[in-house]
Order: sequence, then C-alpha cells, then structure tokens
Amino acid sequence: MNPCIIVIDMLEDSFSEGHRNPVTPFAKAIVPNINRLTDIARSKNIPVIFSMDSFMRGDFIFKGKMREHSIRGTKGAELYHGLSHTEEDIYSYKRRFSTFFKTDVDQTLRLFGVDTVVLTGINSHWCVLSSAFDALSNDFRTYILEDCSASYSEEIHRAAMNMYRSNPLYPLFKIMTLEEFLKELNETQAAR
Repeated sequence: MNPCIIVIDMLEDSFSEGHRNPVTPFAKAIVPNINRLTDIARSKNIPVIFSMDSFMRGDFIFKGKMREHSIRGTKGAELYHGLSHTEEDIYSYKRRFSTFFKTDVDQTLRLFGVDTVVLTGINSHWCVLSSAFDALSNDFRTYILEDCSASYSEEIHRAAMNMYRSNPLYPLFKIMTLEEFLKELNETQAAR
C-alpha cells in the first residue's frame, strides 16, 4: 500500500459559529483524529493533501439552497487554524464537491506513486463520498475513515458510512476507523 491522506473542506467557514453551520460541532470533534493521522503520515513520508472549497461569489451552486461560503480570497476559505499542516503539504483548491473534479489531484497522486487514497473531512455524505467515487473511478483503492470524517448530523454520517460499509468493491473501497487504518498501514510496512 502506497497511501495519501486527503483532508476535505476543513475550512474556517465550517468552524465559524457566526455562520451557524450545523456541521461545526461535528467537524471540531474530528480535528484531533485528523491531526494525529496527518502527523503520523508526515513521519512516514506519506503525502497529505488539503482539498479545499474555493468558490467565487455568485457561483452556480449558490443558486440552490446552499448559502455562500468559502469564497476565494476570504478568511473563510482558509484552512481551519486548528489543523496541523506544513509547507510540504499539498493544498488543492476546488469549486465543486469532489477532490478530483477539474483539479490535478489524480496527476499529483500518480507522481507520488500513490495507489490508496485515505479520505477524511466534511461532509461525509457529500464531498467525502463524491471524492471516494472519483478516486475509485481513477483506479485508486479508497478508504474513508469514519472517525476522521463527519456530516451535519450523526444520523446522516452513520447512514452514509453504513450504506457503503459492505459494498461490492470491498476491499478496494473500505469504510474503516483510524485505528484500523493505522494497523493495516503498519502491517503493510512491516511486510516490506
């Protein structure tokens, strides 16, 4: 296994109490696990990518019920200050849901010889899941870490994770915990 960690949409606007964002308490709860994961990844020379919403004012997707947020050039579109990050990490800006849509993430992963994408962040039922499908469509094994991702309610998060826990692409597509992933990573590295 040659993994890459991708942290999705953990941005200041998602943590802003002023926006009354329903995902905020759930996003805050996963920060320690994400920081632990990315710190371990860096110590093992595993790439870390922050995939970040970066919308334009008046963007098409705001014509629905979604309020404007993560507007390019604003503080709200910056990486959440509570996340561990370094200059060596990769920062990928996106204007739609998937980490892969109209970005160069697939090329970046291939450059690093990545074969497994490990997804974390918000919202697990939307951007994380659409990124998972696109990772699979680009021929990467894909893991969603359920205790490193969240939705705006525990029920929605659990339903999304349970829906894909047992799927026909297993073991190419797995829903797992941080500890399960770290165990698999350590076993894989010990076998080398």
